[in-house]
Amino acid sequence: MNSQSEREVVHNRIAMLRAERGISRRQLATAVGVHYQTVGYLERGEYSPSLHLALRIAGYFGVPVEVVFATEPFPRLGE
Repeated sequence: MNSQSEREVVHNRIAMLRAERGISRRQLATAVGVHYQTVGYLERGEYSPSLHLALRIAGYFGVPVEVVFATEPFPRLGE
């Protein structure tokens, strides 16, 4: 399903932020106005969000967009 080249992949911390806050995919999806399956696609890197959606997700978590999304993989915890 992923036809994007590696350089176009948008990495994210959505699953980590959801887990930290006890938020389900469905809750996040409802809050930002997308289908809950879209959240799963985002988390797995199968779908890159529009800028508008990325900003809505970051706003929902109350963090800058670069805390949630990046063009390079995030370092693993403890590195």
